[in-house]
Amino acid sequence: MREKETKRLCQNAKNLRSNMTEAEWALWYHLRAKRFCGIKFYRQKIVGNYIVDFLSFKPKLIIELDGSQHAEQAEYDHIRTAYLEAQNFTVIRFWNDEVLRNINMVLDVIFDVIHQNLPSPSENP
Repeated sequence: MREKETKRLCQNAKNLRSNMTEAEWALWYHLRAKRFCGIKFYRQKIVGNYIVDFLSFKPKLIIELDGSQHAEQAEYDHIRTAYLEAQNFTVIRFWNDEVLRNINMVLDVIFDVIHQNLPSPSENP
């Protein structure tokens, strides 16, 4: 990636962190500071040429929140998700409305995905 593009992505990520949606703030409250399952999450993190909403490296999990205008971006999201999955990330998506109306359901789904993706104790050296 060229230096100019990298700077642009970094600035965009910083702007997104400063201007999070209500749903992003609601979910971030539960994910930040290893509050959720003791796992470190990052917000508005760069992966390749994309900025993802929330990311954990262990397990390799990306959480995306979509707004109502998002239906028009289906093809872009398909390409983006394929790239992220090719980097061995599991990608899960929620509507902003789901986060705001039923945060416990969202957290339950994230919990289940985390526990499906963590190595079992017998796999650790």
